[in-house]
Amino acid sequence: MKKTIQLLFGLMALSLVSVANPTPPKAKEVTYKVDTQQSRLVWTGKKVTGEHTGLAPISSGSLLLAGDRLKSGTFEVNLKALTVSDLTDADKNAKLVGHLKNDDFFGVEKYPTARLAIASVTPTGDGKYSLEGKLTIKGITHDIKFPAQLKTESGKLTATAKLTVDRTKYGINYGSKSFFETIGDKAIYDDFTLDVTVVAIPSNAVASR
Repeated sequence: MKKTIQLLFGLMALSLVSVANPTPPKAKEVTYKVDTQQSRLVWTGKKVTGEHTGLAPISSGSLLLAGDRLKSGTFEVNLKALTVSDLTDADKNAKLVGHLKNDDFFGVEKYPTARLAIASVTPTGDGKYSLEGKLTIKGITHDIKFPAQLKTESGKLTATAKLTVDRTKYGINYGSKSFFETIGDKAIYDDFTLDVTVVAIPSNAVASR
């Protein structure tokens, strides 16, 4: 009898603890679809004698949020539509764009799309994150880690990030001093940067338009 009473008191205590500390509700997951017209990707490549910059449009993408926290995301970039912004001379501009699109660099006829898949998300405070994922260029995939910042306002999400990419990991060795030691001042640095601004809205809002 005594053991039965003790068991009943134990069960009552557990019930009180459960009521006092209920399991928090799971945050609702919402998929945000990238607005390709408002989003922007700026590339910058540097060489010994200067640098060039331009745009590569984001052709599609989505971000998954749980509450106000980022969980994952994917993006595709249309390399066939890559442009150069810093050269005002039309002939020089066209020549550089053509070179970047050929097999010395991105080989866009065979590899028209680059892809980024975010696999790991670590919040660092104030809407900032450390992201890890897989970047695919020219059919070659490597891990990449970079910082990003997100904010949501009036149902719209804006994310900014800066990625530094070693092009030689993706078989883009043209003008690299790592492969051509005697190239001198014609060398192009291995790393290039991508400054990304992504604007996205909930996919259900897109569907209701």
